[in-house]
Amino acid sequence: MICIRKAQDEEAAALTALCLRSKAHWGYDAAFMAACREELTIRPQDVLDGVFAVAEEAPGDLLGVAQIAAAGDPCDLMLLYVEPAAMGRGVGRALFDWAVGEARRRGIRRMRIEADPHAEAFYRRMGAVRVGEAPSGSIAGRFLPLLELALDAGP
Repeated sequence: MICIRKAQDEEAAALTALCLRSKAHWGYDAAFMAACREELTIRPQDVLDGVFAVAEEAPGDLLGVAQIAAAGDPCDLMLLYVEPAAMGRGVGRALFDWAVGEARRRGIRRMRIEADPHAEAFYRRMGAVRVGEAPSGSIAGRFLPLLELALDAGP
């Protein structure tokens, strides 16, 4: 059974490694991954200051991580990564449901998602709609699908 819990600051390095494995799963080359490393790095202070959750089946068995920036409306889904071996097992959906629930709990009505192109279909299945494109934070000249989810209607 997948359990969602608050991320701990001492897990930052393990969560960074998970994000990098998840991104690399889509076949990106070493240069692309090197360019993304800084953006995918989670520091202990990030976890302490942010709104993060992890998915696990057993204590310490990290299957995924998600973060929202809940300072405004719309909020942003900052990251959602799943361990490649756990893909297709409901981990992404569980983390997405956590993100939506956490945003709703905070009174937020819309969520923005800058998605990796490989993840766009997942977010669309969750109810998000494409509203445009956003520049990549890691790769100059690359644009990412920009999606939005109305939280008052539910996914």
